[in-house]
Amino acid sequence: MESSKRVDMLIERLRTTERVSVTDLADETGASEMTIRRDLDVLAGRGVLRRVRGGAVSLLLRGEAMPFAVREHEAAETKRRIAAEVDEILADGEAVVLDAGTTALTVARTIAGRRLTVVPLDLHAANALSGAAQIRLLVPGGRTTPGALAFTGPLTEASLAALRVDTTVLGVCGLSAEHGLTAHDLDEVPVKRAAIAAARRTVAVCDGAKFGRSGLGLVCPATALDMVITDRSAPGPAVARLRDAGVDVRLV
Repeated sequence: MESSKRVDMLIERLRTTERVSVTDLADETGASEMTIRRDLDVLAGRGVLRRVRGGAVSLLLRGEAMPFAVREHEAAETKRRIAAEVDEILADGEAVVLDAGTTALTVARTIAGRRLTVVPLDLHAANALSGAAQIRLLVPGGRTTPGALAFTGPLTEASLAALRVDTTVLGVCGLSAEHGLTAHDLDEVPVKRAAIAAARRTVAVCDGAKFGRSGLGLVCPATALDMVITDRSAPGPAVARLRDAGVDVRLV
């Protein structure tokens, strides 16, 4: 089993199992125990687990988002394709609110050479765009969340309320026609709502796995979205229900 698939398998196991052992993981993956120990050390550094003798204890809480350092490496190629499609739909000169999250960070890196006004909702994206010559960067106020460095709080909401932009690009924790767009962090919910209210067009970006998940906080119903850009792993029935609700779904 190649390294990326092995690490993904370890993360999935840690979502549902409190404790894992090096010996059992080596048997399941066909990797050596030394290799498994290295994988566990890497995941410990990303905040996924705590190393103990003979294995590890999961630090992942059900219903909460994965640590940013882990999510940044998940579905990297899918995020690049999604970001390329966002780049295609944006016109030069647009004003864009760019949500927090790892997919939005990939979008930031992709559009860095464009002539745009961008309001990033986390410090990761702000940093990615800070050296871009043609980007007019507007950074909102507010406090930042640990790890994700997302802007939250009344200062962020007030900044967005003062703006009218062409497009908001929203990250997704969970999405369906029935349950709408959801987020794990409740502090991010009012910020996302303010970003939607500020925009003429709202575009949600996510990989297909997000259709099978749901966050704790409801951001908006699916009908509030103009477009969803996702990949071809998105479940066909879920895509069809979104389209029936009037959402333009793009598969990349």
